[in-house]
Amino acid sequence: MLYPLRLATTFVLVAFLWACASSQPTTVPSLTDSLSHQLGVTSNQAEAGVGAMLDKGKSQLSPAQYEQISKAIPDSDKYLKAAQNALGGSHITDLNSAFSKLGMSPEQVAKFKPTVLDYVGKYGGSSAKSLLASAL
Repeated sequence: MLYPLRLATTFVLVAFLWACASSQPTTVPSLTDSLSHQLGVTSNQAEAGVGAMLDKGKSQLSPAQYEQISKAIPDSDKYLKAAQNALGGSHITDLNSAFSKLGMSPEQVAKFKPTVLDYVGKYGGSSAKSLLASAL
């Protein structure tokens, strides 16, 4: 008589644990933190640099294409605003000039773009990565 009760209790416990584990939200690591740690740029440089790349992409792509990219980067509007604030509010036409205005060294710039593109690819898929790369 005790066996069916144990079996039922075990089943309920397993179902509860599975439900708890599957309901945990997946977190996307902060792009700003990743860039700061990997490249030695400040948080402001990282945010404005990503924003410059997004601004350039937004101006070169259709709204539907840009949406694929912005979905891969949480708070993409925050990055766009950071770029506008740091770079004078105009749209980005030359990324190298924008990065230079942000005080990034050529070595940092050389690693910045691929790091952002890899992030977009990881969280938005290869199509989003290819779209952004083609716009830059």
